[in-house]
Amino acid sequence: MLDKIVDFFEFSGFANLHWGNPLMILIGCVLIYLAIRKRYEPLLLIPIGFGVILANLPVTGLMESGGEGEFQGLLSYLYLGVKFAIFPPIIFLGIGALTDFSPLLSNPKTFFLGGAAQLGIFAALFCALAAGFSLNEAGSIGIIGGADGPTAIYTSALLAPDILGPVAIAAYSYMSLVPIIQPPIMRLLTTKEERAIVMEESRTVSRQELILFPIIVTVMVILLLPKAAPLIGMLMFGNLLRESGVVERLARTAGNELINIVTLFLALCIGATMAAETVLTWKVLEIFGLGLFAFAFGTAGGVLMGKAMCKLTKGQVNPLIGAAGVSAVPMAARVVQAEGQRENPQNFLLHHAMGPNVAGVIASATVAGLLISFLE
Repeated sequence: MLDKIVDFFEFSGFANLHWGNPLMILIGCVLIYLAIRKRYEPLLLIPIGFGVILANLPVTGLMESGGEGEFQGLLSYLYLGVKFAIFPPIIFLGIGALTDFSPLLSNPKTFFLGGAAQLGIFAALFCALAAGFSLNEAGSIGIIGGADGPTAIYTSALLAPDILGPVAIAAYSYMSLVPIIQPPIMRLLTTKEERAIVMEESRTVSRQELILFPIIVTVMVILLLPKAAPLIGMLMFGNLLRESGVVERLARTAGNELINIVTLFLALCIGATMAAETVLTWKVLEIFGLGLFAFAFGTAGGVLMGKAMCKLTKGQVNPLIGAAGVSAVPMAARVVQAEGQRENPQNFLLHHAMGPNVAGVIASATVAGLLISFLE
């Protein structure tokens, strides 16, 4: 009887715990806490956090890949959508169906702010190379600076699948921490007078412009960077569904049911890659540090470009909106709104900040296409 009890224990998860499993389970619980208590990107952090917990419960076989014809773990099947870069373009389809590009079209110069906020990608890339990462790994780490989770996953899946999990967790974590990371940088780089600037209302964008925009962007960007086609193509296709006004069912499905289902599977699988045996290494800590640097540098790049535009327009542009140039839609724009009203309660910057915010989505996907073109 005692032998059976011993055998049972040896096959249980308790006997197979890695020293880091309890720590990673705690980290998963912290992510869930931040999602529920602080409401930091709950749609992402709850499934990611629970995926981290599942990944660190031993002997489950959820992420095991069997041979040809053999049964595989449940999550390993779902993970194929990440491995073969299927999920991120589908999410971009949903993002396009949810995105209003009229703030960008009404004030096209804000596209420069979205572009400037991508400087963090290249800064982190060079720092990663200096730290000893390979060129492909450096490109994957740098893309965290775009603050765009699906783009980071897509780029890493193609360039450096071995570090996909840490890159994805870092990208989504920093996206959710936008309200904490960005404000100190914004205040450091701007004056009270600049933060209090009230911007004039933008012009009304015609329906024709909104319909032509996704078609023109698709053709121009993909002709320049064919490798950007999966992300830019799906983003603009989703937006065309929205703006056409004649396929409400398709637009509603892409922007609701479809993106929710894929986000659920994607986030759960990303969390499930975070097993203690592979994550608790110095290399992964470096990835998180470089990712934070990329995100902070990107925010600073956007704000500094905003200051330059403020000077050139003689005070017509509030530099704060440059911080929204990262792709964390719409959280970064909301942070800009909060910071603007902090200095001037009559300041309403949300609509103006959405211009660089959606520009950042296009810019980060374009930069991803550039990196993949040169590195894949």
